[in-house]
Amino acid sequence: MSNPLLQLLVLAGIAIFLILRLRNVLGTRDGFEPPKVDQPARSPARFEVIDGSADEIDHDVLDHAEAGSSTADALVAMKRADPSFGVRDFLGGARQAYEMILMAFERGDLTEVRPFLSEPVAEAFQSVIDQRTSQGQTVEAQYLGTRDTALAAAEFDPSTGLAEISVRFLGELIAATRDADGNVIEGDPKAARKQKDLWTFARTMGQDDPNWQLVATG
Repeated sequence: MSNPLLQLLVLAGIAIFLILRLRNVLGTRDGFEPPKVDQPARSPARFEVIDGSADEIDHDVLDHAEAGSSTADALVAMKRADPSFGVRDFLGGARQAYEMILMAFERGDLTEVRPFLSEPVAEAFQSVIDQRTSQGQTVEAQYLGTRDTALAAAEFDPSTGLAEISVRFLGELIAATRDADGNVIEGDPKAARKQKDLWTFARTMGQDDPNWQLVATG
């Protein structure tokens, strides 16, 4: 066998050996592999029992209320009365309800949101709408978004199952009220304004109807 052929075989053997070693160390890649992204930490279970004791840490509650507070105790009691209830889910729904109800009031038509209003709140809203209509006033409104939603307080009556949760909202909208002649008498049709509200929602826990009703505004 000639020297050149022998050298070629030796180099080929070395190359094959190196390739096999690299495959064992680095592994293989088939096609396009995206860059590695750290996965977000898995959210803890709703109830976490520490050291097998009866003490329960409810992260869904403690993310929104101080441990040991009357608000936290009320929220935990609500969850015991109705395991399907979650504070985070409630606040998400309240945020959507805030926009829907607020804009329904501004437009002067409560039809779609009436199931979410208690009778006193619906009557109060409707009286303002009727007064505007009788005076020939119209409202132009555009909702820009809810900038903040925060749980303010919670109460629970175990004897009746009645739960009440107060939520602070910070909304941003453009709204202007015009008189019968089209003149702006309130607000500004070109400038956004922030609106702060404290709304209280109520529901009897454990009932089939999952809807909360707005029972107070402030």
